[in-house]
Formats: sequence, structure tokens, C-alpha cells
Amino acid sequence: MTEYMSYTQAMKYLGFKSRTALETYIAAGLPVIQVGKSKRISKTAIDKFMAEHQSSTIKGDK
Repeated sequence: MTEYMSYTQAMKYLGFKSRTALETYIAAGLPVIQVGKSKRISKTAIDKFMAEHQSSTIKGDK
């Protein structure tokens, strides 16, 4: 997988079937790189975004 992905590639990487889900992440702060009409999302940025928004789902964790 390349470092800079199209929206379709980023959706596949994240396991999304809906573009709306990706757009929700973008609205929440996932960075997008735009050069001309081309928009790309960095794999590194996705990994960082996901790590920053990770929460525990185990009962009793604080």
C-alpha cells in the first residue's frame, strides 16, 4: 500500500464501505492533502488519527 491513498484506497484500508463514514472522520480532523483537484490521505495520518481517538472498551478500565 502506498503512503498517499485515494479516498477509495483509504476507505478500503479503514474497512469502510460508505464514503460518508470517511467524510465523518475527515470532519473530525483526519487530514486530507489536496493538490489541484486531487485529494489524498496519508496512511501515517490515518494511523495517527486512529491512535489519538482510541478508547478502551474493557469494563473497569479508567
